[in-house]
Amino acid sequence: MMFSSDAHHRTLAISVAAFCILFCAQTKVRASPAAATDVPSTTDAPGTRSSGARSIDQEIKLAGDYLAGRGVAQDPKLAAYWYEKAAGAGDPQAEMQVGYFYETGFGVTKDSARAAHWYQLAASGGLVRAKVNLAMAYLWGTGVPANERLALKLLNEAASNGSGLAACYLGDFYAFGIGVPKDQAAAEGWYQKGASLHDPIAEFDLATLLFEAKDHPHDLRAAAALFRESAAAGYVPAMHSLGLLLVRNPDLARSPGEAANLLNDAANAGNWRSSMLLGILARDGGSAPLDDSAAYYHFRIAVLQHGDEAAKLLDADLRKLSARLGADRTRALDAQADAWYLQHHFVLEFVEKQGDERGGFPRLALGIPQNGAHAVQLVAAVRD
Repeated sequence: MMFSSDAHHRTLAISVAAFCILFCAQTKVRASPAAATDVPSTTDAPGTRSSGARSIDQEIKLAGDYLAGRGVAQDPKLAAYWYEKAAGAGDPQAEMQVGYFYETGFGVTKDSARAAHWYQLAASGGLVRAKVNLAMAYLWGTGVPANERLALKLLNEAASNGSGLAACYLGDFYAFGIGVPKDQAAAEGWYQKGASLHDPIAEFDLATLLFEAKDHPHDLRAAAALFRESAAAGYVPAMHSLGLLLVRNPDLARSPGEAANLLNDAANAGNWRSSMLLGILARDGGSAPLDDSAAYYHFRIAVLQHGDEAAKLLDADLRKLSARLGADRTRALDAQADAWYLQHHFVLEFVEKQGDERGGFPRLALGIPQNGAHAVQLVAAVRD
């Protein structure tokens, strides 16, 4: 299931505790935390120094170290092991984190039932975000029977307790008629509430209405402000959209290079449309100098990022640019693009998110799957 709008496509997705997008499943049975885990069940996992009992904070810190490769070799299994130790001791964020690992098979064998167990415990531990997670579980029918009415109820409860993401998702429900009649006014009201709570996706959705919607008055200055807030929170689609808005309306830019910087950030996160737009700017000039080499390079990156669809769209430009540049220069640029892509092949939705203050939920990037499924990848973006 995937919901789309005129401006963008988005999946209501699962995530990890350190991020803004959260999806979790639910179960009412409290199983033994140490049962059926893929990681060792000894007091201390292999590769760690035995030092007796650890506090929950120490377990979470160690888990984060293994997750991010911070001072130790990166090891998803040991990260999962130590998060599960902390989760078993009742830490709600660790419960949510290890639930995500079981949901996606990160460091453990994928197991939606165990994911549901941990997500339910996280919700029972008082996290408002966990109600959003449970709502998404009921929407998808993942680990629980699909129940749109219950999903709506949980989202309303979470929104009333200050969850901007819940408000944003309620906006989606009304925008696309998920369990309720379509109501664009209600959808916009929920997006406004989510934006007022500083949810980056709600800010993006509301800005998109102000920027692009055919049946809505345009307010480009307000749209730019909302896109900036969303982009600053690490939401990649907002980086692209703000870059595009500033290319079209350079008077709204805070500096001459703001649009290019945003598009480069989005392109580095895998947004092929940003790569293509950078190529267009280099090809046509205007806000950037004419540069055939840069145009060819960015177009090649877009093709690597998006495959056949981008290749068909950019084929004529690539052939023209190649003819002007010559075979040797074209081969060199192809090699540069290939080398770049090896280091930037993930398609990310969030980047550079700040982790938990205890240091156990490191700054990471949230990736979008290529197959359209609602599950996402976890990508270490920063090693402190």
